[in-house]
Amino acid sequence: MRHRRPPRPGTLPPGHTVELVTDEGAFAELAPQWRRLYGRCAAATPFQSHAWLLSWWRSYGSAGRLRLVLAREGGELVGAAPLTLVRRPVPALVPLGGAISDYGDVLLDDERGPDAVAALAAGLAAVASTALVDLREVRPGAAAERLYAHWHGPRHRLADSLCLELPALPMDELVARLPSAKARQRVRAQLRRLDALGVKGRPVLPDETEAALRRLLDLHRLQWRGRKVTGEHLRTRFREHLVRAVGPMVRSGDAVVTEFRMADEVVAVDVTLLAHRLAGGYLYGAHPRLRERKADVAVMLLDTCAEYARAPGRGALSLLRGNEPYKHHWRPEPVPNQRLLLARRRTAPLLAATVADAAARRRGKELLRRRAERKGSAGGGT
Repeated sequence: MRHRRPPRPGTLPPGHTVELVTDEGAFAELAPQWRRLYGRCAAATPFQSHAWLLSWWRSYGSAGRLRLVLAREGGELVGAAPLTLVRRPVPALVPLGGAISDYGDVLLDDERGPDAVAALAAGLAAVASTALVDLREVRPGAAAERLYAHWHGPRHRLADSLCLELPALPMDELVARLPSAKARQRVRAQLRRLDALGVKGRPVLPDETEAALRRLLDLHRLQWRGRKVTGEHLRTRFREHLVRAVGPMVRSGDAVVTEFRMADEVVAVDVTLLAHRLAGGYLYGAHPRLRERKADVAVMLLDTCAEYARAPGRGALSLLRGNEPYKHHWRPEPVPNQRLLLARRRTAPLLAATVADAAARRRGKELLRRRAERKGSAGGGT
């Protein structure tokens, strides 16, 4: 279903219209237009691709909650905010993609300038009459920053998850960045070990993608057996989403699936997402046999991802969300995501409540961290 919901008079640039899409079928039909807009938004990541978002909606969306805010100029799509309505803890419009997406954003046509931003902001303000706009996991430089800068109502910026990034360099130059000669020697030895074991990676062909992804998820389950793992990755709905989304993304160049073989056996499979400006390893599965043979899976994956990150225009190899200690061995740059809150005057109380809740959660985490440090100190002294 498509609704035209006009903004207040004087807020929409001449020649522009806005539209609200709430129907999955209409969302699906937007694929060609969405793809053109995605290609003209340099800040976009694959988490804003049509294939990823539509597939996510089909696995995770709630009926009646879809809210796609579209801005057009002369019929051409120049801005899009892919959102869904949630009721708790406050009524809010949040990005499609949810917790399994490392970056949230809107799409804006870079060639159209500020009018596209103004049109999308006007459309979003019209839709958000009773709900807060809560844009999570916004990467620095994202299109949503332009929307935030243009917003005329109450707004607030909070810190969100931490991402870590490396420069898009060949593997030998990444190794040279390591802080000690011992660390550099260890990685070079691991690369020689992988070569001696005959581990070879190759990008799978588009028609091989589905089988490779199912093998990835089977290997992922096997490698984490008996250990703490992200439970969502083991669910049927995630499996269906990943297979449904990544196939089209491989065909469009937004993802690459790599199979690693040893003695003609597939021992690992990796999904790397390819954006205009970065490449990032999203998920992998590796057979425990690799570790049994003393192969360093992290080195193997980084070696491959570094090659994908070196395409023209890409400046970063993203390790995506997470501050795990093993990532810091490579001396990455911390790149914190942001949470951008946008409100109308009538929804300002929702913004205030959300900011207060975020502050309370932050204080709670800090108290837990200090308590753990005190317990650790006490235990270390016995």
